[in-house]
Amino acid sequence: MIPIRDQIPTRHVPVINYLLIAANILVFVLQWLAGPYQESMVYQYALIPVHFTTGLNLGDIADIFTGMFMHAGLAHLGGNMLYLWIFGDNVEDSMGAAKYLSFYLVGGVVASLTHILTNPGSQIPTVGASGAIAAVLGAYLVLYPQSRVLTIIPLGFFLRMTLVPASIVLGLWFVLQLFSGFLSLGGPDVGGVAFWAHIGGFLSGVVLAKLLGNRRRPEYVPRW
Repeated sequence: MIPIRDQIPTRHVPVINYLLIAANILVFVLQWLAGPYQESMVYQYALIPVHFTTGLNLGDIADIFTGMFMHAGLAHLGGNMLYLWIFGDNVEDSMGAAKYLSFYLVGGVVASLTHILTNPGSQIPTVGASGAIAAVLGAYLVLYPQSRVLTIIPLGFFLRMTLVPASIVLGLWFVLQLFSGFLSLGGPDVGGVAFWAHIGGFLSGVVLAKLLGNRRRPEYVPRW
């Protein structure tokens, strides 16, 4: 399933969400401009789990945050920004700008720590906003369980566009991450999707939404 947009409009302009999207795109452009130095840039600023388990320093802590805004390719960036665009504005609308920014960063940190705990000896750089965005998805599920999401569903050679409850879209996403995460345990140290970062981020979003979110809804008229 590929989400296109959700059903609930926002009351306020989601400034922080826009700025987060812009920051991710800007960092990706800087990576691209680095050209042949891009690999060394990744190793310098990305999260590398083994650095945290064999001797921690302030630079390693900073890498948690810088790695959150780096991406491995255009498809990686595009997929993450699509989910942040669809779901992040409503979460910010519920929490307010300041709380949302703190929430996003804390969700990313929890996702990174989960990845470190499940891959303590990994020497592979980890980049991407998906851990923090997973927290956004978890929060959205808590705050807007009544929402529906316009979704593209592949059916063989055909595509169908339909409204799907957010609980199904996000619930299936989480189940897939959980299933893939358990399959990855004990496997070889190779690059790929950091499933446990997604799991940790999502669960942190569920918890934080209950603490920071405002579930009282005004008289919204859903789109369409």
